[in-house]
Amino acid sequence: MKKNLYIYILLITMLFSCKPQENFNYMKNIEDVAVNTSLQKSQNTIQVGDQLVIMVTAKDMDVVKPFNQNYSSSEVVMQNNLAGGNTPNTGAQPISGPTYIVDSQGNIDFPVVGIINTSGKTISDLKNELNNLISKFVINPSINVRLVNFRVTVLGEVNRQGDYTISNGNATLLNALGLAGDLTIYGKRDNVLVVRNVNGNIAKERVNLSDANFFNSPYFYLKQGDVIYVSANETREKTSRLDPNAGIYISVASIVVTILALVFKK
Repeated sequence: MKKNLYIYILLITMLFSCKPQENFNYMKNIEDVAVNTSLQKSQNTIQVGDQLVIMVTAKDMDVVKPFNQNYSSSEVVMQNNLAGGNTPNTGAQPISGPTYIVDSQGNIDFPVVGIINTSGKTISDLKNELNNLISKFVINPSINVRLVNFRVTVLGEVNRQGDYTISNGNATLLNALGLAGDLTIYGKRDNVLVVRNVNGNIAKERVNLSDANFFNSPYFYLKQGDVIYVSANETREKTSRLDPNAGIYISVASIVVTILALVFKK
C-alpha cells in the first residue's frame, strides 16, 4: 500500500514539473497574420565603416582592369557565416576582390569613377549606380557588390553566444537565432530584446517570437551592429539560486525514499 502511495506521489510530481510544450512554439498564430516584410528589407542601407568587396567583370577582362586596380590576387577576406565568438574560424569562407571601407562621410573612392557617396543607399542601389557609371566606359559590365562585415551579436539563453557575420548583409532575427543554435529551453520566447544604434542613439525593442506579428516589426530585419539578448525564464532564475549540490542531494534523497519503501513493504 505504501509502495503504491510512493508511486502515486512520484507520478504527480513528474506531471506538474513538466512544462507545457506549447510554451516553446514560435509564431503560433502564423496562419492569421498578414506578413509584409518588403519595406523593412529595403531599408537595410550601407553604414559608415562597412567593408565592401566590389568586383567588376566583363567579357573582356582587360577592359575592366582599371576598375579593379585596388585588387591583388593575394587579397582574401575570410567571411564567417556560422561561427560565434568562441569559434571564429568555423565555417569561414574566402572572398576575394577589391575592398573599400565606407568613410565617416559615407563615401568610397572608386577607381576611374571617383568619390561615390553611399549614404542612404542599399547594396542594390550602389550596384545599379556603379553599373550606370561604368557603362559609360565598358559595354555590358557586371558589378558584384558584397558586404563582408555585417555583424550582429547574440547573447543570453541561446546555445552558442557570440558575434555572427552575415554574408549578404540581409539578415533576419530568425537567421541570427538560427546561427546561435536556437534558444535554450530556459530562454523566454516572448521577451527577446534587440538593441540598435540609430544615428548615434540607442534604440531597443522587445520581440515576442510566439506572436507571428513580429514579422512586420522594423526589428525583424537586422541592421549592422544589432545586439540580440534572450532573457532567462523563471526556471533558470530559480535554478541559479539553488545550491550547486542540489542535484546530488535530490539523488540521495530519492535513493533513501526507495530503500524506505522496500523496507516498509517487508
